[in-house]
Amino acid sequence: MEITDIRKYLPHRYPFLLVDRVVEVKAGESIIAYKNLSVNEPFFNGHFPDNPIFPGVLLVEAMAQAAGILGFCTQGKTNEDGSTYYFAGADNVRFRRPCVPGDRVMLRAAVVSQRRGIWKFEVSADVDGELAASATILCADR
Repeated sequence: MEITDIRKYLPHRYPFLLVDRVVEVKAGESIIAYKNLSVNEPFFNGHFPDNPIFPGVLLVEAMAQAAGILGFCTQGKTNEDGSTYYFAGADNVRFRRPCVPGDRVMLRAAVVSQRRGIWKFEVSADVDGELAASATILCADR
């Protein structure tokens, strides 16, 4: 799935669209996507100028966006249909390594459960096979 397709599923736009490409999606199961980090990203100007690091909260957001695409694909919906996924919570968030300019951050999400419009996903991010972050997140479909 390329960026034009991703934009159908997510309402986010630059500079807050944090999924560049979807490599694989298995509706109802899992997704693999990625975010390429460029030194030109606006957040690197202040986080931190002499030692640029992808902010952890944005890394969690990127994983949530990948999970949102998976949820939409599973239901056969898009944001264009008027459906929106809201980030409803995160548990067990762990950061293992910093993500820096030049990294391709692989975003992975798997459906754990879905009940009354609340979706639970296990998510992770890695760079070159090395775990960068993981979490359990909740998204609300409204």
